[in-house]
Amino acid sequence: MPTAVLTDRERTAVQAYLRLLHTVRAAFDGPPHEARPAVVPPTVLAEAEQALARAGLAGNEEAFFRLLRDWCPPPA
Repeated sequence: MPTAVLTDRERTAVQAYLRLLHTVRAAFDGPPHEARPAVVPPTVLAEAEQALARAGLAGNEEAFFRLLRDWCPPPA
């Protein structure tokens, strides 16, 4: 399995995205009868957006998700 060598900024962008993903999952994985949050916490979303911009990946989802797949492949 190939592994990607990311720059520090790319790694930060991937990590911020994964934190965002885990935050959303945690918010929506509760019991079905509990209320769900209306929005993602703005600080978590802003962190991911800023990290993508610093890595030069804002607006380039294809390149970003390719990095994400290479760095954090789905379980086999």
